Amino acid sequence: QVQLVESGGGLVQTGGSLRLSCAASGRTSSNYAMAWFRQAPGKEQDFVAGISRYSDITQYTDSVKGRFTISKGNASNTVYLQMNSLKTKGTAIYYCAERTSGPIDTVNTVPSDYNNWGQGTQVTVSS
Repeated sequence: QVQLVESGGGLVQTGGSLRLSCAASGRTSSNYAMAWFRQAPGKEQDFVAGISRYSDITQYTDSVKGRFTISKGNASNTVYLQMNSLKTKGTAIYYCAERTSGPIDTVNTVPSDYNNWGQGTQVTVSS
């Protein structure tokens, strides 16, 4: 059973930075892509950023372009999200997800395309 564990969330002021980490354990096969989603109170879960396994193709939602950076660790089952210039709209629970089926080496933005999820880490941006 694959487990994704996120860390790095917390409370930060507007304009500050946080770095989220996600590590997968119990893996028996490689994933095709990993991504970060977020869910604000009363809102749907939204795609934030994703990275493909083989070509490191990255994709971001428009609202975070130029401020957030997704990257992989040395191990293919680790992914990071560097978040700079945080805004209060960034307050949400951030979830790490991985896709182990479907097209190889693409980044999907739909939550249902991802089959393994972490428990989430809270990010709160205060004004």
